[in-house]
Amino acid sequence: MSKTIEIRWHGRGGQGAKTGSLLLAEAAFNTGKFIQGFPEYGPERMGAPITAYNRISDRKIRFHSNIYEPDYVVVVDESLIKDVDVCAGLKEDGAIIVNSQKGTEEIRKQLNGYKGRVYTIDAMKVSMECLGKYFPNTPMLGAIVKVSGVMTEDEFVKSMRGSFEHKFASKPEVIEGNMKAIKMAFQEVK
Repeated sequence: MSKTIEIRWHGRGGQGAKTGSLLLAEAAFNTGKFIQGFPEYGPERMGAPITAYNRISDRKIRFHSNIYEPDYVVVVDESLIKDVDVCAGLKEDGAIIVNSQKGTEEIRKQLNGYKGRVYTIDAMKVSMECLGKYFPNTPMLGAIVKVSGVMTEDEFVKSMRGSFEHKFASKPEVIEGNMKAIKMAFQEVK
């Protein structure tokens, strides 16, 4: 990767978009990349739209601002497509990944003419099957790594295992569920 990859996350408070962006930043940092991962929100409450960002590069990142022309967009909650212009500034040689049970062509019709690549993943299905609860951010993490190629799948899995082992040291079932969700997401993103 010779350029800086910019990713914008759209979600609702409590769905893990902020956590997803921070975990992606940590994983990229663990592979030797320069990173930024930060949210943008005010005093919103649970369920309110939030935006989070990632910059990932092989070189030192010298700018600090929101991301207005992302390479990739991750939409954690499909309902935001109606309320937020999720494709604003999205580069046509990039891609958008939407958490949805719908197919890519059905989603594309809702994206105000976006002509770039569109991917979907049913993060609810993956989350329920692997974790027994709805935590969409873990499958969305796997999907963005697969689609963007920002790091290898093996590097990402190794880094996330270390992160989850630290975070959930007393809950090994949570570690394994999250690892299974990441690996399943690699296969399920379409």
